[in-house]
Amino acid sequence: MIISDEFAKHESDFIAKYQNKGYTANYRVKDGELIDLDTKETFKTTEVKVVAEHRYEGMSNPSDMSILYVIETPTDSKGTFLTGFGPSANLDEAEFFKAIPDENYSEDSNILTDE
Repeated sequence: MIISDEFAKHESDFIAKYQNKGYTANYRVKDGELIDLDTKETFKTTEVKVVAEHRYEGMSNPSDMSILYVIETPTDSKGTFLTGFGPSANLDEAEFFKAIPDENYSEDSNILTDE
């Protein structure tokens, strides 16, 4: 995982860059599965690949922390998922991403390696 220390880059900046690269799907976690909000397809943790991950800590409030996951699935659904961590974490979302097998995590599509 690459942790960005470039304070000028915020979650929305990274999301826009990933959308320009084709990562346009939006997701939610429900009942232990990831749901593509447009197609309604569901994915188990073993089917999800996280191809980039960015962690953010709030500049004015260090407890304002989030993680941006960049996701690919076997059906070519590609998108981003922004979730809180630390005190603002959603436990269902945290458990889902924690359950994704380690071999499904990579930095293959990280925009910081393209710059």
